Amino acid sequence: MAATKRKRRGGLGGPAKRPRKSKKDARPAAKQRDQAEAAEEEDRNRIPGPVSKGKWKNKERILIFSSRGINFRTRHLMQDLRMLMPHSKADTKMDRKDKLFVINEVCEMKNCNKCIYFEAKKKQDLYMWLSNSPHGPSAKFLVQNIHTLAELKMTGNCLKGSRPLLSFDPAFDELPHYALLKELLIQIFSTPRYHPRSQPFVDHVFTFTVLDNRIWFRNFQIIEEDAALVEIGPRFVLNLIKIFQGSFGGPTLYENPHYQSPNMHRRVIRSITAAKYKEKQQVKEAQKLRKKEPKTVLPHDPTADVFVIPAEEKPIEIQWVKPEPKVDLKARKKRVYKRQRKMKQKVNSGNTK
Repeated sequence: MAATKRKRRGGLGGPAKRPRKSKKDARPAAKQRDQAEAAEEEDRNRIPGPVSKGKWKNKERILIFSSRGINFRTRHLMQDLRMLMPHSKADTKMDRKDKLFVINEVCEMKNCNKCIYFEAKKKQDLYMWLSNSPHGPSAKFLVQNIHTLAELKMTGNCLKGSRPLLSFDPAFDELPHYALLKELLIQIFSTPRYHPRSQPFVDHVFTFTVLDNRIWFRNFQIIEEDAALVEIGPRFVLNLIKIFQGSFGGPTLYENPHYQSPNMHRRVIRSITAAKYKEKQQVKEAQKLRKKEPKTVLPHDPTADVFVIPAEEKPIEIQWVKPEPKVDLKARKKRVYKRQRKMKQKVNSGNTK
């Protein structure tokens, strides 16, 4: 049998010797301790940022798009709303020949359960649809007084993707149709908590105010120092037309009695201007008729000259002697000046001789 090599220490299970530490190895360890202590002090003084530790439960997604024929201001307003609402999605413009029920299918393909649709008519009127797809309800508004972010040039600013506060007028709780609109606006404009594209900050406010039977939308920044409000934009006014039970149609739940269509409004303005023009023409014709009428000569009233005092008659004087001619002073001065000048010339000529 071959002799096996014998291991050192004979396989005894004693503790292994530690390697000796040199002075060079001790220096880096001291530096690491100092760095660790400095990092701990920085962590103590640092304010921890808000970290999203929750779960995204509210799966609201908003589809924002429009029909063909919108102007540049509507397009900018649509882009501003998409920028303010991180839970929104975009789509291509819809053809005006298509029916509005097609939007429910578009929302289903885009996996959206709410919709903001801008409908343009006559290249001057803008309508906004707010709908809960596909079951409803939905509301149709006339959009007026549009001012976009680029147009306003306000001093306010907010973080892109931050979550807004929603402020509603007390009038939304008084009438049932305003209460329905309030719930619809809350579901559309409120950014879901822990949304992947949202920021965990609240630094601006969306205000919805009821005035003159219209809903006024404003966007304000919250200043941290004194909680003051500075307007950011955009701003617009919503004039309610109808509220429908279904999405983009169905039975009418409410119809605004104070609403006046843009066509009727323009017709009233034209009729007012036409009435002013007709009135001026009638005045001119009446003046012409008065001029053509024969003038009526009134008989002389003898009592009209009772208080008239005749003026005193001046005596007539006849001049028998021819008046003396008037003396021209300027001509006399010229003659005197000529004489003096001639006399000086004669004196000077005699002295030279």
